[in-house]
Formats: sequence, C-alpha cells, structure tokens
Amino acid sequence: MNVFLFPGQGSQEIGMASDLFKADAAFCELVCRASERAGSDLEKICRRGPERELTRTKNLQPLLVCVSLGYLRQLTDKGIRPDKVLGHSLGEISALAAAGIVSFETAVDIAAKRGELMDAAAARGQGGMTAVISSEREAVLQLLAQKFAGGQLVLANDNTPNQLVLSGEVTALEQFAALVTAEKLGQCRRLAVAGPWHSPLMESAQREFSSWLDAVEFHAPKVPVIFNVTAEAETDPAKIRQLIARNLVAPVRWRTAMDSLRGMEKLTLFEVGPGRVLSGLARASGFGDEVKIFNINNLRGVEMAAPLV
Repeated sequence: MNVFLFPGQGSQEIGMASDLFKADAAFCELVCRASERAGSDLEKICRRGPERELTRTKNLQPLLVCVSLGYLRQLTDKGIRPDKVLGHSLGEISALAAAGIVSFETAVDIAAKRGELMDAAAARGQGGMTAVISSEREAVLQLLAQKFAGGQLVLANDNTPNQLVLSGEVTALEQFAALVTAEKLGQCRRLAVAGPWHSPLMESAQREFSSWLDAVEFHAPKVPVIFNVTAEAETDPAKIRQLIARNLVAPVRWRTAMDSLRGMEKLTLFEVGPGRVLSGLARASGFGDEVKIFNINNLRGVEMAAPLV
C-alpha cells in the first residue's frame, strides 16, 4: 500500500527543487504559471530568496505545490503511484492533483488564490500559531477549553499524540504558553508563520475562497484522499470543494488521518515535497521500522525509492 503525503507551509527552504529547475521543463512551466498568478518571480525566490519573500504566504503556497507536484511527476514516471493520498494543510491542494480531482495547473491556481486570500486576511490582524509538545494531551486541551472558550485561541493542528498546534491572537498565544509552563504541562514554541491559520480569524478568506472555488471544476478522485477536516475519504466533488474551503478555518486532524492507515498491509509512506516534517510526524505517531518511509525531496530520493517498491 503506497501512501503519498504532501507537506504544507513550514517545509520550505531556499534552494529547494534545484534539481528540478535543471532537469524538468514541465516543472519549470508550472513555476512560471505560479509566478504569473502570484505576481512574483518564484523561480528566483525559490533558488536565492530572500527568506522573507519565500515565506510570504502568497508566494509560498503556489511554489510549494509546484515543488510537490514536480516530484510527484518524477515518481509516477518511474511507475510509482499512490494507493491513497493525504496532504497536510496546504498539502491537501497537491493531494487533489495526485488523485486526479484537478489538473496540476488548476492545483497551482487554487494554491495561488488560497495564498493570496490568506495573506490578505493575516495582514488585517495580529495572529499566529504555537506548537505545544506535551505528554499531557488531555490536560492541555482542557486548559484550552477552560481559559479560551471565547474562541480567541483554538486547536489548529492535531498532529501527533504529543504535538498540538494552537492558532489565534498573539496575546492569547503568549498567555497560553505561560499557563502551560506554570502548570508544567510541556513546552510551547511559536511557529514562524505569517498568520493564525485554521482559526476563525481566517473566516473572511474562507468565504472568498469558497465563492471562488465554485467556478473550479472538481472531478471524482481516482484514488482515495483523506481530508484534513474530517480525517475521512470523500468521493463527491461538490463535498470535496466544501472541505477544501473549510480547511482554512477548521483544524487539521492529521493524527486521526494517520491512524486510519494502521494495519494496512505492506504500508509504504512517501513524503512528496520539500523537508521531512511529515516523516517526523509519522515516526512520532508510532510508524516505526515495519513501515518504509521515503523522503522524496530531490531526484536522488526518487532513484532510491524506485527499486525498493
């Protein structure tokens, strides 16, 4: 069982996909399309930075999708195809293309619009995200419910049994971190993101994105996709469109989605795109030596995976 995992924001680095820029004309064309949509020279930003432009949401989202889809094409050209796909946050757009729900080009367009709207929404407020590393999961969630019932701070990513990510107003994030420290419940780390993703503070972006998506044609998936909002598969294109829009304000149920893979025979995980974030989350969730995990973040990774699958 080959499962492709597509990363989201936070996996990027300057110089990623340098081998694709040299060897893959189709990838370069996709980046050109993304550059037109974003209004920036994404090849230059990807290869040389600066960091502030690479991490800008309107640039980063279409660029990350291009990189994931570039390596996806390399895998499928080698005859390695997914039996199931998952994408973490933005990675869900790459998963749409991997499953044949939209074309590669349409996936880039969706990512560009998503990044544009989220960038604008984040600029209107003071929000962010904090990762909480704790073995006291239920106590952390109880503290969140008790102290921030008004919604100024919410669960954004349920990543692993020991890692939660919270999203909301900066002052609320600081207050919560102080409470976690005082209660000795674990460690908190502010994330280098531009906004309060997967929170009610993204509702304006979600409304505009949902309206824009109405004109985008979605097809039934050719392979199952496990969606962030429900941690379940969906086959109805209209419902898939709704799930993609809700992703902006709803938590990423990654832990539950990964749990659905347990017990699958001959499970092999491919993290398709830059970085190793999702591989780390898989291992933190108990996917050990019995599960093969490949990092497909360069062409060497593709070559290493081909003979072993």
